[in-house]
Amino acid sequence: MSKFKTKKTKGAQAINTSSLPDIIFMLLFFFMVTTVMREVTLKVKVKLPQATEVQKLEKKSLVSYIYIGPPTNVALGTESRIQLNDQFARVRDIQEFVAREREARNEADRGLITTSLKVHKETKMGIVTDVKQELRKASAFRINYSTLKGQTASK
Repeated sequence: MSKFKTKKTKGAQAINTSSLPDIIFMLLFFFMVTTVMREVTLKVKVKLPQATEVQKLEKKSLVSYIYIGPPTNVALGTESRIQLNDQFARVRDIQEFVAREREARNEADRGLITTSLKVHKETKMGIVTDVKQELRKASAFRINYSTLKGQTASK
């Protein structure tokens, strides 16, 4: 008789899953920290025009957005409308919007607020001019037009 027994393989060993919950929670926390929730639900179509001379804004926390374009719901018409935060608005509501945006910011940052106009590329300039006039009346002189970066013309 042999003194040593040979080990017989009894099939594949089970995979150790004790660290699996730690990995899942680590991934969950990673996505919770890095995900940004959408702040505004768009009710107007905004297909931005293209531009060649584009600059990025440095502090996006100091930007308030005004959306102008045709409503996504066709039942509301096809004329361009203004959206402030999550609601449709009229031109005369813009001064109150600017005042609320200033109140929501720190006193030191109030002079640095930029109003960004996200305008659908087929919107007529009349409504944009009206919005700009109301922004001027509200002393919001830092205005930005949001665009997509276009291709430069080849020479």
